[in-house]
Order: sequence, then structure tokens, then C-alpha cells
Amino acid sequence: MATMPCSPAHDCDRDLAPLARAVDDACARLRVLLRAAAAAGLQRDQYARYLSFQHHLTHGVQRHFFAIAAHPSLVDRRPLREFLFRFGLEEEPHYRVAAADLRALGEELLPPPIEVELWWSYFDRIVPTRPFVRLGATAVLENLGPGTANESQQLLQGAAFLTPATTRFLVIHRHEVLPHGDEVMAAIAAAAPDAAEMADLVHGAAVGAKLYLGMMRWALLGEQ
Repeated sequence: MATMPCSPAHDCDRDLAPLARAVDDACARLRVLLRAAAAAGLQRDQYARYLSFQHHLTHGVQRHFFAIAAHPSLVDRRPLREFLFRFGLEEEPHYRVAAADLRALGEELLPPPIEVELWWSYFDRIVPTRPFVRLGATAVLENLGPGTANESQQLLQGAAFLTPATTRFLVIHRHEVLPHGDEVMAAIAAAAPDAAEMADLVHGAAVGAKLYLGMMRWALLGEQ
């Protein structure tokens, strides 16, 4: 994982060590899955499943970030509120990008796997009372791209159906231009989470990793 930028008052590596370990664990588990898939080469149906679950996962994602920003626990943490508002606006249209990639691929949008439905059901319920759980899941998702960049590149090599018209979502979420993973970690660290919030961050990271890895197994292996 890339070194995380942080304000002078906070050392991200020190302040967020438990969360960083959870992120690293999720990346390690995803690397294993990607290496196994790369050995056989990426197939069109796998990529169609990937874009489909990403569409369903990102459609409406801004609602969670706006709800977190509105939570009373952030009343004295205006920088985090402002970050979440900007972040939600950036993420909001990504479901359309996934859908456009699918159309360019010549494939139909598939129904979501159960893990996407569980994601929305769980986080819709918990965000109003424990917003840092959702932030922990965000920290994982936004760091998986850079944390598995080599394995992802190996998986994508040689797939003739991957063109500029079918990979806009992938390009955005590699985070080479917009380092969202670093930004999320820095924003959380600057908010100085207390012990209970840190526990929720780590819990959310574990839940987010479990559900997202299930989505990836569905995409790559067809498992439900």
C-alpha cells in the first residue's frame, strides 16, 4: 500500500495502524484470487460479471457518504464532512461508467450477486448509528486497486475485449490519477477517531473485505 499523506498533527501509520492492517489483509486475500484467475486468463463473461456487480455496488453510493457527513459525531470535524461531500459527488456517476463499459463490451447488465444485496442491506441499516463502520469499508475498497495493481495487470494482459471503450471504470478505479485510497486514510486520520470509532473502522473493514471478496469470487469463479 502506498504511503498515506497526513496532516502534521497526525501520523497515519501510527494513528490508523489497526485499520491499515485490515486493509493490508484484504489486499493479500484479493491478490491470491487474482493470481489464480490470471493463470487461466480473463474471460469476457468474467469481466461482464465484474462490471455488473460494480454497477450495482456504486449506484447510489453517495447516499452513504452524505449520511455520514450529516452524522452528529462529525459536528466538530468539518474537514471530514467536506471531504465526504466531495467524495460522494466524485463517486456518484461511476455506476454509469460501468454500464457504458458493459454496452461497449456488447453485454447485458446482470442481476447483482447476493453480496451486493447484503452490502446495501447492512450498511443502509448501520450508517445512521455507526458511521465509522462504513468508513472502514470505504478504506478497504479504495485501497484494493493500488494494493493489488501488479496482480490486476497480470490478469488483464492479453484480453482482446479490453479496449479504451470497455475499460473506463477500470482506469478510474486504479486510482493513478485520483489516489482515493490515500485520501480516505488521511481524512480519517485527521478526524482523530476515538477507541470506539477505531473499533468500528476495523469492523467495517472486515465486513467490507468479506463482502467484496465474495463479489470478486462471483465475477471470476461464478460462485454465488
